[in-house]
Amino acid sequence: ICTMIKFICEKQALYEAVNHVAKGISQRSTISALEGIRIRLDRDCLELTGYDLEFGVQTTIDVESEDTGEWILDARLLSESVRRFSGQTIVFEVSENNSVGMYCDATEFHISAQSAEEYPQLPNLAMPGGMSISQPLLKSMIAQTSYATSTNEAKPVFTGELFEIQDQQFHMVAIDGFRLAIRKEAVNCNESYRFVVPKRTLTEVANMMKEDSEKQCLITASRSHIVFTFDGYTVFSRLLEGDFYRYQSSIPAASETEVIVKTQDLTRCLERCSLLISGKYNAPIRCVFSGGSLNVTCSTGIGKINDTIPAQITGPDVVIGFNNKFLLEAARAADGDQIRIQLTGGNHVAKLVPMEGEHYIYLLMPIQLKQ
Repeated sequence: ICTMIKFICEKQALYEAVNHVAKGISQRSTISALEGIRIRLDRDCLELTGYDLEFGVQTTIDVESEDTGEWILDARLLSESVRRFSGQTIVFEVSENNSVGMYCDATEFHISAQSAEEYPQLPNLAMPGGMSISQPLLKSMIAQTSYATSTNEAKPVFTGELFEIQDQQFHMVAIDGFRLAIRKEAVNCNESYRFVVPKRTLTEVANMMKEDSEKQCLITASRSHIVFTFDGYTVFSRLLEGDFYRYQSSIPAASETEVIVKTQDLTRCLERCSLLISGKYNAPIRCVFSGGSLNVTCSTGIGKINDTIPAQITGPDVVIGFNNKFLLEAARAADGDQIRIQLTGGNHVAKLVPMEGEHYIYLLMPIQLKQ
């Protein structure tokens, strides 16, 4: 007797789930099972998992079924076929030899599944404690820091971001040797944590979160893994090992010159400069803070620019060189109409903070200018 496993699901729910879960699958793996999505049916619940041994995404959707079973399906084929079906409901039938039939309106589509026996064990995702944070807040914290992570694989711990939670304060920190980005927020969490999360994990989490979601994200962690739970999804990742930089000592306690500029003015000025700066034609920008303005000049093999924007300056004049891309990324990440730049001469680190308080701090090393 051929026993057929059958389940019925909503097309849109399945399509969304497959697309998010597919972000976790391995593009090339020695374990072929990891190149597909694991589908686990438990009567009226269908669990989907994508995992590459470092990072994974899991979710469940409601289905109609009396059966149970487990298979691996090709993510691209599943996503593209479901997207192209014209109906709203799909009937799945899986035979004993792992042939999968999909029926939607007048369309009948057959693909092969793989046995799930080869699929590796997932890390234990049930972790006690943790903290809750609003999705838009976490999304903005990631956006204001992640650009400052290192791309140098020689020190893997700096390719991620430090999560430091202590005394109900959450600090997210990124550093790459030339700049340091810190974002802090009060959280309702009595526990202390300090661990480093890969940038890829944070990018995927931020992309999956909705700007306007009123639901919280629960963050839990063990010694080796972190789990983000939100909107019915579980995103899990291995943590990075190693000692993260003790960043507090790098933050200047005082400055001699304070500059206030409009964020949009600074961003547009630096965007104009970036037209002349590319991989082959690289040069620092020369910034002169004097009188009531910031004058920016730059000269490369493509051409040169001389630009001036209004600025409120308190303290001595400063001439300082910067990497244009690094300063531009900080300006784009800043929230608020204006930004404060704190300087001590042309050879010390520059500090960018918002107009009120210091919920974000951005430190940037200067570049020595040719006289």
